Amino acid sequence: MIFLEDAEIKALVIQLRGGSEPAFNKLYAALAKIFYKKIFAMVKEEEVTEDILQHLFMKVWQKRTELDPERSFKAYLGTIAQNLVYDYLRKAASNKRIIETILITAVDFYRHTEENLISKETAEIINQAIDQLSPQRKQAFILCKIEGNSYEETSKLMGVSVATVNSHMVKSLRFLKDHLMQNPDMAIAFIVGLLGSTFTIKA
Repeated sequence: MIFLEDAEIKALVIQLRGGSEPAFNKLYAALAKIFYKKIFAMVKEEEVTEDILQHLFMKVWQKRTELDPERSFKAYLGTIAQNLVYDYLRKAASNKRIIETILITAVDFYRHTEENLISKETAEIINQAIDQLSPQRKQAFILCKIEGNSYEETSKLMGVSVATVNSHMVKSLRFLKDHLMQNPDMAIAFIVGLLGSTFTIKA
């Protein structure tokens, strides 16, 4: 993988608009690995990731004359990648094994995502499940995830051990995953709701 400054990417995009294969190859070499990791983080299948990645850059080549050098090329790639993963998830919705594997990742990903990156719809899906937790687990989840306290801080606020807080969080996240698995449409909506923050790359 090579590193390119924003100005270099812009110059290559201008060349790519004119049909330059060397420019396309340089952009691929610089960005393919980044998007491979992001796609794999969601689909958890190497073959599927490779296929989506190839489709991503194929679309870029096919639409090269429509590229806007003034727009963030990384953001442009992110939008296409998001749509391709969404299409894959919709087709995979009937395969419970695939959805469960992705949900395990997505639920854990939710723990480490800034709240302002989560869509309103996704937050509502989470809140529906949180409301069904036991009082202690709900309190631990809100203190840790929603309010951003550490496990140690939460243990002091709740008057319990750090190990107990950890146990509450593990069981809460397991419940959240199981709850979503019982509602396939909701599960897909939740995963798709996280795609925006997954593929957000600074310009």
